[in-house]
Amino acid sequence: MAISLSKGQKVDLTKTNPGLSKVIVGLGWDTNKYDGGNAFDLDASVFLLDAAGKCASEKDFIFYNQLQGGNGSVVHTGDNRTGEGDGDDEQVNVNLSAVPAIVERISFVITIHDAESRGQNFGQVSNSFVRIVNEETNEEITRYDLGEDFSIETAIIVGELYRHNGEWKFSAVGSGYQGGLARIATDFGLQVG
Repeated sequence: MAISLSKGQKVDLTKTNPGLSKVIVGLGWDTNKYDGGNAFDLDASVFLLDAAGKCASEKDFIFYNQLQGGNGSVVHTGDNRTGEGDGDDEQVNVNLSAVPAIVERISFVITIHDAESRGQNFGQVSNSFVRIVNEETNEEITRYDLGEDFSIETAIIVGELYRHNGEWKFSAVGSGYQGGLARIATDFGLQVG
């Protein structure tokens, strides 16, 4: 039975699931009907962060144009440009036992592609979620439904996998940002431009 999280809650992954090493992080969303004339393209991105909360290099930023990071321990399975249908819209496979030791946190972000120029924001998005699935058993371990707390934001840090005393945990973050992916990337120490 999956544990359902609220914003700010944390859950133990490896301690309560001995032997767990490979997980699938599924991210999903629906777009509300609106008459802006532009299609929505939401994207999942991943930042591999060190103890200072920064990416050591651009290789620690995983997205639709760079699908792997962490020496192959984190793999984005590809871009979904419509978000249509049930279930996960995008997935990231994480081999927890192979994540480089320098990586303390793995941050998962959903952004709206070209949000500013298209006049789009998360007020027009619903049913956003992130879930952690045991890759071996295909069992959902935990899930965080973001709710409808966002209006003007164009990017959301939905959750983070992080190390604590040698074990992996998951935190439901739910922090919205204006300024899209560039703003978050800059906060995580990457040069954008």
